[in-house]
Amino acid sequence: MTERTMSKETTSSSLAGKRALVTGASSGLGLEFADILAAQKIDLVLVARRQEPMEKLASDLRRKYGVDVLVEAVDLASPGAASRLKSSLDAKAIAVDILVNNAGYGLHGDFLETPIERTTDMIQLNITTLTELTYLFGRDMATRGSGHVLLVASLLAFQAVPSYAAYAATKAYVLALGEALHDELRPHGVVVTSLCPGHTATGFDAAAGATDSALLRLLTMKPRPVAASGMRALLQGKAMVVAGLSNKMAAFSNRVTPRSMQRATMRRIMAA
Repeated sequence: MTERTMSKETTSSSLAGKRALVTGASSGLGLEFADILAAQKIDLVLVARRQEPMEKLASDLRRKYGVDVLVEAVDLASPGAASRLKSSLDAKAIAVDILVNNAGYGLHGDFLETPIERTTDMIQLNITTLTELTYLFGRDMATRGSGHVLLVASLLAFQAVPSYAAYAATKAYVLALGEALHDELRPHGVVVTSLCPGHTATGFDAAAGATDSALLRLLTMKPRPVAASGMRALLQGKAMVVAGLSNKMAAFSNRVTPRSMQRATMRRIMAA
């Protein structure tokens, strides 16, 4: 999707002047979501654990697009973080019209060899905090009768993935939640869309403790078109989108292949 196409779709949706909250805004896809939204004159709340990179991004976006940008440094992996963030924004009388639930990370390696504390921290961020944010801000949107929620799932949500067992399971939850809420919240004027990226050139692998395989490097997408495809699908009111043609083909193939074959294939793809 081009920036010009994005501009036309956003204008038709009358989102200019609204406020978007982007989690995981200090790096990766979060940077692209923030830039795409700001380019359409949408004010922002940037949320992540690291304040310094967000302050730099906020300064750049204010200068480039003339939008209002608020930075909230919050460790979203901590219990109760979603409620604290919501209370902070309520105290500032800031209403969120677009929620981009992008924060999350993966863990690569055998399940039993990964400290359980790291796995539960990941589940807290990828599932619990995401669910709480969707509930807290989605409830306000439903009361107002309008709103948009983008949930970032993954291509790995479509099958079990040895060496990414718990991570893939968290993303399967995100995808199922998002598709269900798409139907539940639509009568209340709230659009919920799940974005399923494949392997993307962000800091994901380093954070997960993984090394790219040669095949993964061939399948890697740049973050900008991934973020743009998610925003386009959200504005078009779609329930779900898989970013990239090869990733769409991979997701479709899961409908016709045995699950044992899927696991074996993913083990080979993910092998370093």
